[in-house]
Amino acid sequence: MNDIVTIMKAADFAARKHTNQRRKGEGAEPYLNHLIEVASLVAEATNGRPEVVIAALLHDVVEDQNVTIGEIADLFGPTVASLVAELTDDKSLPKQVRKDMQIANASHKSEGASVIKLADKASNLLALANSPPPWPAERKRAYVEWARAVVSGLPFKPAGLLARFEDAARLATESIERQG
Repeated sequence: MNDIVTIMKAADFAARKHTNQRRKGEGAEPYLNHLIEVASLVAEATNGRPEVVIAALLHDVVEDQNVTIGEIADLFGPTVASLVAELTDDKSLPKQVRKDMQIANASHKSEGASVIKLADKASNLLALANSPPPWPAERKRAYVEWARAVVSGLPFKPAGLLARFEDAARLATESIERQG
């Protein structure tokens, strides 16, 4: 199967699995918008490396939609499954433990997982700026700082994507300050 066909199969799989999931922001955008944004950022940063783009589309499907790494491996191969596994938090752990582990484990990410993690954080910060969730300002500030801490530990940060992340962090911070 060629790369475009496989990427579209992954997009279709992600869309079907995340059908009823919405973003937390005031716009309650379809979650698929986030996945496509992350995959687009990854495609630009990797010059279209198919396995990394596919993993970007699927990066939350195990964590959020009761899909297994084995299913990902069967459908999209071991490389994609390995990347998705690197990016999947253990939801049986408390939220703060998962967040702390993202910081602690950032420096051990592979090149592909680093790029996806960076794109994911950039997308989340853009959402925080453009469609803020109904969180107190302090929680939003803490999210920006946490995202910066995760990204600072990543071993591979393409310059263009890192610049997009920094812009998103700036926009999120400005949005938080405007909202009070």
